[in-house]
Amino acid sequence: MKQSLVALLASVALSTLVSAPARAELDVAALKGTIAASLERDYPALDELYKDLHAHPELAFQEVKTAAKLAEQMRALGFEVTEKVGKTGLVALYRNGDGPTIMVRTELDALPMEEKTGLPYASRDKANWNGRETFVAHSCGHDVHMASWVGTARTLVGMKGKWKGTLMFIAQPAEEIVAGAKAMIDDGLFVRFPKPDVGFALHDGGFAHGYVNYRVGIGSSNQDGLFIRFHGRGGHGSAPQTTIDPVMMAARFVVDVQSVISREKDPTEFGVVTVGAIHSGTAGNIIPDDAVVVGTIRSFKPEVRAKILAGVERTAKAVALMAGAAPPDIDLAEGAKAVMNDAAVVSAAEPVLKAAFGDKLRTSPPGTASEDYSEYVKAGVPSMFFNIGVYDADRVAAARNGGPPLPSNHSPLFAPVPKPTIETGVTAMTLAVLSAFDSRARGQ
Repeated sequence: MKQSLVALLASVALSTLVSAPARAELDVAALKGTIAASLERDYPALDELYKDLHAHPELAFQEVKTAAKLAEQMRALGFEVTEKVGKTGLVALYRNGDGPTIMVRTELDALPMEEKTGLPYASRDKANWNGRETFVAHSCGHDVHMASWVGTARTLVGMKGKWKGTLMFIAQPAEEIVAGAKAMIDDGLFVRFPKPDVGFALHDGGFAHGYVNYRVGIGSSNQDGLFIRFHGRGGHGSAPQTTIDPVMMAARFVVDVQSVISREKDPTEFGVVTVGAIHSGTAGNIIPDDAVVVGTIRSFKPEVRAKILAGVERTAKAVALMAGAAPPDIDLAEGAKAVMNDAAVVSAAEPVLKAAFGDKLRTSPPGTASEDYSEYVKAGVPSMFFNIGVYDADRVAAARNGGPPLPSNHSPLFAPVPKPTIETGVTAMTLAVLSAFDSRARGQ
C-alpha cells in the first residue's frame, strides 16, 4: 500500500512537471508598452542622429565618420565595440548572462547620387566615386536602418531583465556594392566574435509606415553584374561602311537580350536583365572603337540564374558575330545570393509580431532587389529579414488610386517619414529579438 502511494505521488509529480510550461508566454502587450515608453524618451536623440546621418552620408568602404558616430552611441550604452572590421564595419557586443547570441545588422553606406527631396536636412555632400566627384545620398534608407538599430539597442539594454544572452549588433559597410558582408566575414567576424545563434535585419520600402512585411524562404534575389565591351573599328560618322560600329552592337544587344527573358525563361519564374549604362564615343560625327554596356541580372532560383547567364553571354557573342567584329569582353560577376529566411526563426517571431501589429503584419512576395545579408545566412546564421514602410497611409492610398507615384528606394525623391518609420523599426526589431531569446530559452 505504501509503495503504491509513493508511486502514485511520483506519477502525479512527473505529470505536473511535464505539463507545466517551462516559461511563461511573452506578454506582448506589456512589452509593447515598455518599448513605447522607451521610444517616447529616446526618440528626440534618435531623430537627431537620423537627420545627421541623412545629411552626411558616406559611400561604400568610406563610412569612417558614420561608423564612428554609431560606435560612440553603442559605447555609451555599455556595448563592447570593435571598429574597422571588414575595413569600416563595427561589431558591438552586450553580454547579459548565459544564453544565445542574437545578431542585429545595419548598413552604413549611401549611394553615389544627388538627393532631390528638398528636405531641410537633405544631403549636399560629395565624394570621389570611381575617379569622379559625385553627390552622395541615403536614398536607400540605410539612415533609417541605423537609427532603428541604435534605438533597438537602447530599448533592449533598458529591458535586460527580460532576456539573457548576448546582443551582437553589427554595422556593415558597402552593402550597396554587395561587398561589405563578405569583407566582415573574411576579417574574422565569426572567429574573432561569437557566431550568432539567430540573426535579424530589416529594410525600409515604399509602403505605409506602421506596416511590417515578412516571408519564409526566399527573401531577395540573386544578383550578378553585367559588363560587356564590344570591339569595333572607328571612323567618320559620314562613312559607316568603313567602320564596325560598336554603338550599333550595344544597341542591338540591349534589345535582343530581352528575348532571353521573354522567350527562354519560364514566364512564371522571376528573372530580370537591366542595362543601366552605356559608355561610348566622344562626338556625334565619330564612330568609336568600342562600347561598354553595364547592367545587372536578378533571379530567385539557381536554375533560372544559370539560364539567364548563358543567354546573356550567347547574345553578346552573336551580336558581335553578326557585325563581323572581334568577340566581346564579357564579365558576368557573381554578386549576392538570395536571402533565405529560416522557418524556425520566423515561426518564433511571427506570433509576437502579430500580437503587436495585428493586421499591419503581412506576408509578402520575395523582394526583387538583392542583399548581401545572404552572406551571413550562407555562413550558417539562421535569420529573418523583414521590411517596414516609410510613407503616410493617405499618400499610399492616393498613389494606389492613380495619384502621384511613390518614390522607391534609390529614387532621388525617396523621403521616409522619420518618426513613425523609425518607431516601427525599433518596435518590430526589439520584439523579434525578444522572440528569439524566448524561443531559445524554451529549447525550441
